[in-house]
Amino acid sequence: MNGADAMVKCLEMEGVKAVFGYPGVAICPFYNSILDSEIESVLVRTEQNAAHAASGLARVSGQVGVCAVTSGPGATNLITGIATAFADSIPMVCITGQVNSELIGSDVFQEADITGAVESFVKYSYLVKDVEDIPRIFKEAFHIANTGRKGPVLIDVPIDVQLASISKFKYPQEVKLRTYKPTVKGNMVQIKKVAKELSKAKRPLICAGGGVLLSDAKEVLYQFAHKYQVPVVSTMMGIGVMPTEDDMYFGMVGNNGHPYANRAMNECDLLLMVGARVADRAVNQPDLIINNKVLVHIDVDPAEIGKNVGPHIPLVGDCKSIFEDLMEQEITGDFTDWTEQLNYYEATMQRKRNPSPAYVDPAAFIRTISEMLPEDAVYVADVGQNQIWSCNYHIVKKGHFLTSGGMGTMGYSIPAAMGAKYQCPEKEVVAVCGDGSFQMSMMELATMRQHGIRSKVIVLRNNYLGMVRQYQHFTYEDHYSVVDLTGSPDLSKIAAAYDMPYYLVEKNDQIEEKLKAFLQDDKASLMEVVIDPMDLV
Repeated sequence: MNGADAMVKCLEMEGVKAVFGYPGVAICPFYNSILDSEIESVLVRTEQNAAHAASGLARVSGQVGVCAVTSGPGATNLITGIATAFADSIPMVCITGQVNSELIGSDVFQEADITGAVESFVKYSYLVKDVEDIPRIFKEAFHIANTGRKGPVLIDVPIDVQLASISKFKYPQEVKLRTYKPTVKGNMVQIKKVAKELSKAKRPLICAGGGVLLSDAKEVLYQFAHKYQVPVVSTMMGIGVMPTEDDMYFGMVGNNGHPYANRAMNECDLLLMVGARVADRAVNQPDLIINNKVLVHIDVDPAEIGKNVGPHIPLVGDCKSIFEDLMEQEITGDFTDWTEQLNYYEATMQRKRNPSPAYVDPAAFIRTISEMLPEDAVYVADVGQNQIWSCNYHIVKKGHFLTSGGMGTMGYSIPAAMGAKYQCPEKEVVAVCGDGSFQMSMMELATMRQHGIRSKVIVLRNNYLGMVRQYQHFTYEDHYSVVDLTGSPDLSKIAAAYDMPYYLVEKNDQIEEKLKAFLQDDKASLMEVVIDPMDLV
């Protein structure tokens, strides 16, 4: 058994079913060995999308996503995908090939210091120097990626290490890392303080972030909110912690969120910030959220607590474990008046849109597809105006809502949807993107075709980089610069080139009929939706 065989054996021991990647000479031993495994290699068309696809798989499965690329430009192309996963705490193991050990630092062909380059974007990185270390390193990498605050781990393996013989393969049963012991159980003294403050509160509110989903705390948070009648709002990454139309859920907060959700944040007297970073997009003036209220910050990462705002009660631990403990506490309080007040705000503070009748209204389109999708569907929003419309108008039932929140990476939706569909072929998976983000990842239609991945793609076309154009509209008084997408391809011909059914929606009265046919089609399909170039979110 050589190092490459050992790498594959490690992945098998971790239950990995697919590796998304792009080969090159420096990773060829690994890709040669994987041919003798039941693990499927999925060939993406550019390396960044290998990480996005692994992210999509990880987010719908709770498992660690895996990608593997070659050295040099293959590794550097992967960085944006790694950074995207790091910003949203997605568990991934990223394998890169490297030049021969003795040549490292010599600036030879396709050499890049990838461990140094990704230092800011990984939980940890390894440069494998001894073939005998491969089992230990892989075991540690999967453990680090999927525990505590989850995230990507990189393993850089020189080609000579992949080819070297390993004397004895033994995969560790457990991991012992002296300096890495993430806290799972919350401090019971602090938990009792939270219960006491909840009993005293008149207007409590839970603000749930992506950490709730990552810790599989969705169900227990739902039970807690309903048992004690505590209203819930979410950050963008927390969309899906509660069904959109649940009586206790009041939408997304932040500068692109619902006005009534932000008002709830302002007026509550006890705020439980759970699995959220208190970042600028959700809370653009952090100091204001502690005015006239008790702030409880619950997070598995102690570095996040107090980073942007100082909580009255810090509580480090896994969201699921903490809410299970909170369910055991005696909490008294009647929050009926507060919930009724929030229902009134929701009814009276809805956004008023005045869409052009000459185009499809994206809000109406997203509402309609949400109603027509199966309740367990996976909806993947890209970045730009399409993302904000999706956040505000998509109706989550029992499915998943995926997007790039922390990094805001255009081109995320198609490969992420591809990874999600690969993992869950029985579910309907739809990527919704703008015409700008579509062109950043449209090459992955070939991957979908080659590997029979039947996710679906919707392009909201307005011939602009819409979010930047909107910013220039307000900031520079319509002095537009480098946002015109003139020269974009004919999407009907793109669909034909990849042998995909194509659907065009140009008017609101076509939405339902075209969507019905689109969703009933059992093939990977492409839908183009023509929207107003001047529409605003």
